[in-house]
Amino acid sequence: MIKWILTKIVGTKNQREVRRLRPIVEQIVSIEESWNGKGQEFLLEKTREWQGYLHRFLPMDLPPVRIVEAAPREELEEIAAKLNARFESLKSEFASLPAVEATPASIEEGKAAWNNITPQFDKLRERYLNQILPEAFAAVKHGARLLCGEERDICGQKQVWDMVHFDVQLLGGIALHRGYIAEMATGEGKTLVATLPVYLNALTGMGVHVVTVNDYLARRDSEWMGMLFQFLGLTVGCIQSMMPSQLRREQYACDITYGTNAEFGFDYLRDNGMATSKSEQVQRGHYFSIVDEVDSILIDEARTPLIISGPAVVTREQQYDTLRPAIERVVKAQTDLCNELMAQALKAQEEGRTEEVGRCLFKVKMGQPRHRAFLRAMQDPELRRIVEKYELTLYQDTRKKELYKLKEEMFFTVDEKTHDADLMEKGREVISPGHPEDFVLPDLGTAFAEMDEDPRLTEKDKLRRKNELTKQLDETGARLHTTSQLLKAYCIYEKDVEYVVKEGKVIIIDQNTGREMPGRRWSDGLHQAVEAKEGVEVERENQTYATITIQNYFRLYKKLAGMTGTAETEAAEFHDIYKLDVLPIPTNRPCIRKDQNDLIFKSRREKFNAVVNKIQELHDKGQPILIGTASVDASETLSRMLKRAKIPQLNIRMNLSKEEMRARIRNERRVELAFEEHRFWDVRRWEEGQTYFNQPIHGMRITMENEKASYETFVVEERVFEPKMNYYPIPQSELQKNSKLDQNPGW
Repeated sequence: MIKWILTKIVGTKNQREVRRLRPIVEQIVSIEESWNGKGQEFLLEKTREWQGYLHRFLPMDLPPVRIVEAAPREELEEIAAKLNARFESLKSEFASLPAVEATPASIEEGKAAWNNITPQFDKLRERYLNQILPEAFAAVKHGARLLCGEERDICGQKQVWDMVHFDVQLLGGIALHRGYIAEMATGEGKTLVATLPVYLNALTGMGVHVVTVNDYLARRDSEWMGMLFQFLGLTVGCIQSMMPSQLRREQYACDITYGTNAEFGFDYLRDNGMATSKSEQVQRGHYFSIVDEVDSILIDEARTPLIISGPAVVTREQQYDTLRPAIERVVKAQTDLCNELMAQALKAQEEGRTEEVGRCLFKVKMGQPRHRAFLRAMQDPELRRIVEKYELTLYQDTRKKELYKLKEEMFFTVDEKTHDADLMEKGREVISPGHPEDFVLPDLGTAFAEMDEDPRLTEKDKLRRKNELTKQLDETGARLHTTSQLLKAYCIYEKDVEYVVKEGKVIIIDQNTGREMPGRRWSDGLHQAVEAKEGVEVERENQTYATITIQNYFRLYKKLAGMTGTAETEAAEFHDIYKLDVLPIPTNRPCIRKDQNDLIFKSRREKFNAVVNKIQELHDKGQPILIGTASVDASETLSRMLKRAKIPQLNIRMNLSKEEMRARIRNERRVELAFEEHRFWDVRRWEEGQTYFNQPIHGMRITMENEKASYETFVVEERVFEPKMNYYPIPQSELQKNSKLDQNPGW
């Protein structure tokens, strides 16, 4: 109660932090207003002034001792001059720096002095940035104001700059500079907010990386926001996929670089795992990064590994096609066994034999965790509790005698968590009847020792037998590995869920976005196993050259910040993993959206039924509904349920082709054009008027009466799309709303 009263009086931690930042915002606004009448040259002079001070703290590449000692007089003089120039600029902060002469001993003394003061640069740099923050932010806002009305070509489209920072955006910029996760509502201008801390930290010359979610946004933002940065005197680069190394190096050399987390991460791997010299590296350090949609990248994809792989130098002959028929027999036998176990479990449940239910269901869980009847059973809280209790009992036994006994009753076992598959004795008998030794690895150590002690064997015989045993070990190991990967391919990896097959290729599907990832391959032979399962060409096995997780990559940065609309729910994870705090930023105007409380359901089935019922309720009112799911599987399940409920839907999957997506949008647009007949001028934007006007268009009129909607369909009469209509007239009502909008030519 006391805590609640105190919160009401003094506010929450976030509210108090926002109040502390408000005076800085007011200071920024005041400074910017005082610059009324100042032009671009004034801002450029400010940029040069701040850069001149901060560039003194830039790192220097100094040659090692052996190169200094072997260097000629001219090079020694050049190194000494470089050190003296930098020491002279730092006299105000470090009074006791030595004067360096063109001798190896003096240069080494200067290098030692430089290494001693370098650790203090971060603190000096940060102190100066905080000191100039109000003026720097005012410069960005004033530059945005001066740019208003400027037209540029952004990603092939004309774009007029019409943005000036709001006070709450200044607030968000301060939060980002201080290393917060800025939680901002949709439409509050996160892209523009980022320009403030990006400009401020780019003055250091250390390079600022702005991370976006895809290549298009990286290019768009680098060109769009680049208008402002270039106006202020900074250079802007953009990293795109398939960009050559030399061009990448040029983009990283800019003050600000835009790109995706994957591109930044892979460049780091290439620099540190594959580059043979410093001249081949493209990145120049990791100073400050701002991550857009930070919760998705730093939390959801945190453990996602970035892997650079290529054809293995030495490959073992893998018997994917040879073993596939045998594996299919084993999988079929296991499926029949699991079906039988499910029937036994249901019968035991009716008879009240709880332990038998747990035993049967647990065996199915071990043998086929993706078994559809088992998954349906696990939606029942009571059955789930029984299985978990039985499993706990098994694992409490230190010797695990009963657990191993149950495993031997199966043909193979699969562990979904670790993605492991183990072939049991029953499975080995199906694959290789009467030959159990095919799956037993020879004990080389013991065998070699026995050969060495056998006086009957010559040295030639010993060498021949050792080679045979080594070859047998390789063949058996390869067979076991291939078998395990094929089992996982059949029992864990589902077609159209984890992957799709197109044009004779297995293409992985991103489970977070639903997008296809062409060119990506599973490692360790798994991709080959899936290819064998689907009957397509089995390609050569790959070898991992370098790898790093998203989480570990972003830990490289000295400063890190991010933006998103949903971060507060993951605030604890941000703090634990990255030592980042979340600061919700108030909206510029009060939010009119109604946020409902979350609902929790006992089972997946109950949740989906509730969703369908809610959609049906809203559909009956004539209200459109946008549904987002966490995976492709959930989207497909919900789509099937909506079809059964006869609710019309437009299921936009992220892995649709461009043409499929365009076709669906065109179809929706036809209805809209028919429904809103006064907006026919919009078709010019698509340059596809012929598509719309050469065929009848089915429209729909909606009438509301007593809060109930009635529908009336009609056909819009065919229209002829004449050449003069290439620039369709814009209605006067639209022209009156937007003074910058000009009528199309010829009207």
